[in-house]
Amino acid sequence: MVKDIQNLEGVAKQIRRDIVTMLTESGSGHPGGSLSAVEILTTLYFKEMNINVEDVHNPDRDRFVLSKGHAAPVLYSTLARKGFFDPSELMKLRRMGAMLQGHPNMNYVPGVDMSTGSLGQGISTAVGMAIAGKIDKKDYRVYALLGDGELEEGQVWEASMCAAHYKLDNLTAFVDNNGLQIDGKCEDVMNPGPISEKFKAFGWHVIEADGHDFEVLINAIEEAKNTKGKPTMIVCKTIKGKGVSYMENAVGWHGSTPSKEQCEEALKELGGEE
Repeated sequence: MVKDIQNLEGVAKQIRRDIVTMLTESGSGHPGGSLSAVEILTTLYFKEMNINVEDVHNPDRDRFVLSKGHAAPVLYSTLARKGFFDPSELMKLRRMGAMLQGHPNMNYVPGVDMSTGSLGQGISTAVGMAIAGKIDKKDYRVYALLGDGELEEGQVWEASMCAAHYKLDNLTAFVDNNGLQIDGKCEDVMNPGPISEKFKAFGWHVIEADGHDFEVLINAIEEAKNTKGKPTMIVCKTIKGKGVSYMENAVGWHGSTPSKEQCEEALKELGGEE
C-alpha cells in the first residue's frame, strides 16, 4: 500500500503541473476545481478502474463521467498520463481545431466516456450507464464526479432518486466538496447542504472522505464496491486550488488562469519538472 500511494502521489504531482501549465498556455479555463479533484481521478485511473488504453471501447470496461465538465483539465491530464493520447496535446487546450476543448467530448478525445458541460447531465448519464450494465448483466462499474455547486441543479436529485430506485450498486459517485463555486461560497449562493444527509435521504449509501488522502479514497471505493442494493456517494472534503498556495480556497481562481510568472511560482511549489 505504501508503494502504491507513493506512486499515486507522483502521478498527482505531475497532473497538477500539467493543469497549471496547460491553463497558462491556453489563457482560458478552470484551475480551482481541477486542482481540487486530482487525487480522486488519480485514484480511479491509476489504482481502481478496469480500463485498457489499447481497447478504449471495450464493452466490459469501467466508465467514468466528469459531471462537472468545466474541470476538463484534470481529466485531460489524467488521460494523457495514463496513455490515452500524447501529453503534448495538453498544450493545445482550447485552441481552434484542437482535440481538447473547454469541456470533454467523447467523439474526439480517447478515453472520455461521456460529453459533459451542462451541470446535472453527467450524473444523469452515469445513472443510465449503470442501468445498462444491470440490464446487460455486465460486471463493469460506473464512476462519476460532481461539483458541490452542481448539486444546486434539480436534475442531480432526479438522477439520484432514479439511482436509488433501481438499486444501482454498480454506481459510485463523488462530490468534490471544496465549498466554492464561480459566484462565491456554495452556502451563500444556494446552500446545497447538508450534503451527506440529503443523499442518505435519497437512498444512497454515503461515505465522507478526505478527498486528498489516497488511502482514505482507496478504502472508500472498496467500501462502495462491497455495498449491495444501493448506489454510493463519496462526499470528499477538498480544497479549491489544492497544491498552489495562492489559489487555495480562493474563489477568484474558479475560472481565471495564471500568468507566466504565476505559473513559474506554482511549478516551484509543486516541485517543478522532474
